[in-house]
Amino acid sequence: MKANELRKKTVDELNKSVVDLKTELFNLRFQLATGELDNPMRIKQVKKDIARIKTILRERELNINVD
Repeated sequence: MKANELRKKTVDELNKSVVDLKTELFNLRFQLATGELDNPMRIKQVKKDIARIKTILRERELNINVD
C-alpha cells in the first residue's frame, strides 16, 4: 500500500484498515508459531502498512499537509 493511495481514504476507512491489518498480523504470528507460515516477509509488510496508516492518521490529527 502506498502513502498516496492511503491519503485519498477517509479517516473511517483508514481506521478499518488498521483493524483489518492487526487481525491479519495476529493470524500471521499464529501461523509462524505453529510452523504454517509460507511467507515470513508478509509480517514485515503488514507491520509497515500499519505504521504508514497510523502516520497518516496522526498527520490529519495535527493538520499537517504533506503532498
